[in-house]
Amino acid sequence: MKSESELNADIFKITLAIQARFPELSKYLDEMPVTIPNMAHPHINPDILKDYYDSLEILMSDYALNHNLSK
Repeated sequence: MKSESELNADIFKITLAIQARFPELSKYLDEMPVTIPNMAHPHINPDILKDYYDSLEILMSDYALNHNLSK
């Protein structure tokens, strides 16, 4: 398992890629369920960060696939 700092770096990179390649998806980044905690002070751990990274990867690849674009 990657460390929190490695996962944060990966999340930063994929977020930049989404904003650069598919700026129309940027509006969904803040609306993703993973980014909206249901508690005042959520505990963030590597599993949660990995889930968030995976959801960003799926968002980007599904969009590219459905719009005949390469990711």
